[in-house]
Amino acid sequence: MYPTIDKVKTGQNLKILLQERGITVKDVQDYLGLACVQGIYHWLDGRSLPTVDNLYALSELLLVPVDHLLVGNRIFSDDLKQHSTGLRLHLYHCALHGTEAA
Repeated sequence: MYPTIDKVKTGQNLKILLQERGITVKDVQDYLGLACVQGIYHWLDGRSLPTVDNLYALSELLLVPVDHLLVGNRIFSDDLKQHSTGLRLHLYHCALHGTEAA
């Protein structure tokens, strides 16, 4: 089976993240430059998902990676988590010291 995104759980997750940070739906509307808040309520209710552009912008607004916004059935093995963390640290170290990642 391939990974899928659960719209309802993603909406619940977005709602929690907004509440934790004290960000209102109106704040999101203004930040994203949307004409109305209805689409945001559709995301929070699990009726639809934000576009990729809006997910990317929301990740900046909420200070979390896009993967932390979406809730689905993708399973990360411990090896993959450790590899991913190690790779990120390596890339950060290279960027910090102006060296190329090997």
